[in-house]
Amino acid sequence: MALLSCMNAHCIEAGCDEAGRGCLAGAVFAAAVIFPAGYDHPLLNDSKQLSEKQRYALRPVIEHDAVAWAVAKVEPGEIDNINILNASILAMHRAIEQMGVVPQHLIIDGNRFKPYRNIPHDCVVKGDGKYLSIAAASVLAKTYRDDYMLHLHTLYPQYRWDKNKGYPTRDHREAIARYGTTPYHRMSFRLLDPQLSLFP
Repeated sequence: MALLSCMNAHCIEAGCDEAGRGCLAGAVFAAAVIFPAGYDHPLLNDSKQLSEKQRYALRPVIEHDAVAWAVAKVEPGEIDNINILNASILAMHRAIEQMGVVPQHLIIDGNRFKPYRNIPHDCVVKGDGKYLSIAAASVLAKTYRDDYMLHLHTLYPQYRWDKNKGYPTRDHREAIARYGTTPYHRMSFRLLDPQLSLFP
């Protein structure tokens, strides 16, 4: 099924999505994208449905074709202070603010959001698979966050963030158990799995 160009064709509409909400380490990223009215791209889809190669190929296309776009993040310490839901919403607010174009309507992936400057918004469950601007935001948030985690991997290679990107994989939790935490770990999350045995 083709993705929809927008929800409200009569105004400037921005799609928003986040990446990294379920990770044990690293910032949560969000992006906001405004496309021209009637915009279409046959390959653009929810970032989770695309290969890494496809995501990185689409990123410069999105950045070129968009009327405006921005990517923002909320760091682990902030996540611990305000919780991951609020941090994800804050990252979206920061992305919207950085675009330089004030949207007249927002469409948000998911079912939770807090109003931004009284701009009308709609939450769309699985919106990254329904609307092009949300799909584009998912691609930008994912690729920029992956770049960020690859950089952190050079600082802390033992956690294999080049592979797990900070998600709660077995190898990541084993590394936490062996080496402890870093300044980039989210201390409010359950970092260790009590069922994990390092010495079978």
